[in-house]
Amino acid sequence: MTVPDVVIPPEFAAHTVVAFGEPGKAWLQELPGIVAEMAERWSLRIGPPFDLSYGYVAEALRADGTEAVLKIGGPDREAPREILALGLYDGDGVCRLLEADEDRCAMLLERLRPGETLVALAQRDDEAATRVGAAVARALWRPAPPNAGLQPIASWFHDAFGRHRAYYGGAGPFPPQLFERAERLAGDLLDSADSQVLLHGDFHHYNVLSAERSPWLAIDPKDMVGDPGYELAVFLGNPHEADLGITRRLLDRRLAVFAEELGYDRDRLRDWGIAHAVLSACWSAEDGGGTWRQTIRVAETLVGL
Repeated sequence: MTVPDVVIPPEFAAHTVVAFGEPGKAWLQELPGIVAEMAERWSLRIGPPFDLSYGYVAEALRADGTEAVLKIGGPDREAPREILALGLYDGDGVCRLLEADEDRCAMLLERLRPGETLVALAQRDDEAATRVGAAVARALWRPAPPNAGLQPIASWFHDAFGRHRAYYGGAGPFPPQLFERAERLAGDLLDSADSQVLLHGDFHHYNVLSAERSPWLAIDPKDMVGDPGYELAVFLGNPHEADLGITRRLLDRRLAVFAEELGYDRDRLRDWGIAHAVLSACWSAEDGGGTWRQTIRVAETLVGL
């Protein structure tokens, strides 16, 4: 088989090095060989990459002519978590996992067509997009399998808030009252959760795509477990500001739609939204990015709802 020509966009390479340092450089050097190995093992023709962030994702064509997606996890080695989650969902509400190699952090995934993200629908009709989000979330939630090795969402909050306080000696660039409120809300919400379900873990507009075997399916799940309100909170603060402005009216409508469609308490969901927005801001500030300003604005808007 011909060795595939692996296209590594310069912006992606630079981003990987900034994010991961020397391990990122080493991974970039190994990447063409990993792609070639997977192409040979799974009899694939590799096409161009998609828009890349923290892993390599490219078009692929199987020997029988069916389309697929080759995904090679990045230096963070979170791919085994995605492989675990995809296996648990088994195509129900998410794209199918066709092949996997945990050691190489490699996955062959079902290609979703037409593959339009939920962002486009939100730009045309945000209420309709929110109802789609509710339907997909409902399909994803199920009792967490025992002894599956799932990660509790509590670990994300405890770790991120603790690191933020240690680094800045307090709230840092965030409004102190908002940071303290979010930290307190997170503890109360985690302690009072009356259900623990398998969660997607990163459920937002960019991770919900239009498909053929189901109108909409999710991609990129994590192996998380916790209160379903966390899942909806992630959705509340998306998409990015450049794609859709997050306004008070929009957030109020989303809260109402989720409460109606899923029977989830509106005020509790609002509180989850505040807690998660500040959690996201902690992650962004830790990475040196400026997107935390948007999530802080989302949290401040939710406080007034």
